[in-house]
Amino acid sequence: MTTTNTITRIGGNHRMSQVVRHDHTLYLAGQVADQADAGISGQTEEVLAKIDRLLAEHGSHKERILSCQIYLADMRHFAEMNAVWDQWVAAGHAPARATVEARLASPAKLIEICVVASTAA
Repeated sequence: MTTTNTITRIGGNHRMSQVVRHDHTLYLAGQVADQADAGISGQTEEVLAKIDRLLAEHGSHKERILSCQIYLADMRHFAEMNAVWDQWVAAGHAPARATVEARLASPAKLIEICVVASTAA
């Protein structure tokens, strides 16, 4: 972990950090599923669980997500991904969100999600 002024970089490697904290804002690296054979619903559930865990580890939770970028390998998965998302997102706390189709780093990855969230303190 390295700290510069009010910026703290956590995890990752020389290329990227898993979490960057600036004052009361968390920036999470794109999260992908480990279960390549899970299908879009399973991969979405796994990614959202990773986000929940990372936010909790750093003093936040899904109700404090400010913005979210969702990358889908195929927009044909949009409705199925949204079914999982809609069950997960906190009522009354939907973040600003964009969803785009993108070629991901591995053909087995169907979804990647990046979030920016506020911490309580």
